Formats: sequence, C-alpha cells, structure tokens
Amino acid sequence: MKHYNDLNEKEKEQLLKFPVYISLLASSTGTGIDEDEKDTAMKITHVKSFASDPLLIDFYKEAEHVFKKTLAVLDNELPHNREERKNAIQNELNKLESLLRTLDPQFVASLGRSMRSYKYYISKSHQNVLEYFIFPMPIDGITD
Repeated sequence: MKHYNDLNEKEKEQLLKFPVYISLLASSTGTGIDEDEKDTAMKITHVKSFASDPLLIDFYKEAEHVFKKTLAVLDNELPHNREERKNAIQNELNKLESLLRTLDPQFVASLGRSMRSYKYYISKSHQNVLEYFIFPMPIDGITD
C-alpha cells in the first residue's frame, strides 16, 4: 500500500482537493462559500498542519500551501445552483475513492476522521469556533 509521500504529483494534487471539497460541501449557502467559512477552513487547515494525526502532517502541510488558491478556483468552477453544486462535489469525492483505495488503510482511516471533523467545524463557522474547543458539549446560555 502507498503512503501519501509515495503518490505522484497528479495524485497528490487530486488528494489535496479533498479538504477543499469538504469545505465547499459543508458551506451553508450551497451556492458558494462565504468569508466566515473560508476563514474557518483556512484556520482549520493551518492547525491540522501541525496538530493532527502524524500520518496526516505531510498531507496537511502541502494542503495548507495550496488551499486558498484551490478553494477560490473550485468555488468559482462549481455550479452555483445548490443541488447541482452538491452533486458535482459528490461526483468529485467519488472519484477520490479509487485513489484512496490504493493508500495505506491507516492513513485513509485517519483522513476520514479528519474530514468529518473538518465538515463539522466548517458547518459551525458562523458560530465561534473556539466555543467548540472549549465547550464541546452544548451548555444552555453559553453555547446555544
């Protein structure tokens, strides 16, 4: 099984779009990503470049370097109709599956967990992100 560093440039480029697609999929507008969501996505990518599973550090370091540009390009290229956009992103994520099947299962499992947390925090970007790190469970009067 391949590790991330064993991928060729085209495969790496394809995989580095994964967090961008997840960010766009989690976007609340469905017609594009707003500034709060962009900021949150870029902050999460930065944090994950040094504070994630060690198997993912190299991946996130490279993702951080291309994230902003890739986000702008894909946000512009994808359809702006909510349903069409969602379907287009799902199609791209389905294409990633064949690449993921060639990778080390531990890397893939860790990446899957990481992408789920990505989606969660992007979808909550209109609320205070620190709130979810400090108070991970809802507390009446503080987190509602």
